[in-house]
Amino acid sequence: MSSERSLAGGFPGARPRRLRTTPAMRRMVAEHRVHPADLILPVFVRDGISEPVPVSSMPGVVQHTRESLKETAAEAVRAGLGGIMIFGVPKDEDKDAVGSCGTDPEGILQVALRDVRSEVGDDIVVMSDLCLDETTDHGHCGVLDADGRVDNDATLERYAEMARVQAEAGAHVLGASGMMDGQVAHARRALDAAGHEDVSVFGYTAKYASAFYGPFREAVGSSLQGDRRTYQQDPANSRESLRELSLDLAEGADMVMVKPGLPYLDVLRDFAERVDVPLGVYHISGEYAMVEAAARNGWIDRDAAMMETLTSFKRAGADLILTYWALEAGRKL
Repeated sequence: MSSERSLAGGFPGARPRRLRTTPAMRRMVAEHRVHPADLILPVFVRDGISEPVPVSSMPGVVQHTRESLKETAAEAVRAGLGGIMIFGVPKDEDKDAVGSCGTDPEGILQVALRDVRSEVGDDIVVMSDLCLDETTDHGHCGVLDADGRVDNDATLERYAEMARVQAEAGAHVLGASGMMDGQVAHARRALDAAGHEDVSVFGYTAKYASAFYGPFREAVGSSLQGDRRTYQQDPANSRESLRELSLDLAEGADMVMVKPGLPYLDVLRDFAERVDVPLGVYHISGEYAMVEAAARNGWIDRDAAMMETLTSFKRAGADLILTYWALEAGRKL
């Protein structure tokens, strides 16, 4: 049987299994590798707490204090990670209809950006979330009109102000995650006009209205009522993501992203075949939580599943991976 298999390929004696015989052999011929510099660690910093608060639906993830965030940023540098993406969690009483604390220089995200830059300088790429959802009392990613719908153009003005404030606080990269039409261009113009030409814009180009965001909403203390299907992408559509890609690139995105990761590997591959800018993927909270939950029940090998998942993103074409495993994986690689 084995000889018939060899001959059927037209190359007598050729056996692919010879290149799988030992860990050293498999390592040597691996087509895709994850490097610590490919990994970006998403982190949450919460205003007004004195100790880190565990996120119950994301084992191992916490809402940081300002001090614990600085320590984690320093750990990320030591692990050789490429970046750290900061999400601010304000006090409930500081939220309002327009997300004022998102543009307040003393808002938790801006304060945290200054803290982290003072701790790590330029030793790691410091990224910030350019979105209003954490700061609004209604939980949407934009300003609402009189009928309760997100007002795209009014929201762009808020994002322009946020972009300036986050750049002034020290962000190297702004993650344009709000999925408003024109967000990348509006942020770029605002940055350039304020003298922040060197600050990059990371477009959340294909961000789907996913069922896997639940644990993240716990982590940021979301006030969302309803859903975001009128501005995030429909999971049924893939051609639409290519239109979003063309728009973001034309508007000046320095990097682009697909979010979530595993359910959209086809979209990630489509992007990889078309872009000449760095391509990211966000391995989101629900994807992370599923593996953690299954591993805690003894159903899967957690570490093997972690590395297999990260490798799948590289195989599909990602240059950068945002993952809550970044620190742990970075130490293992």
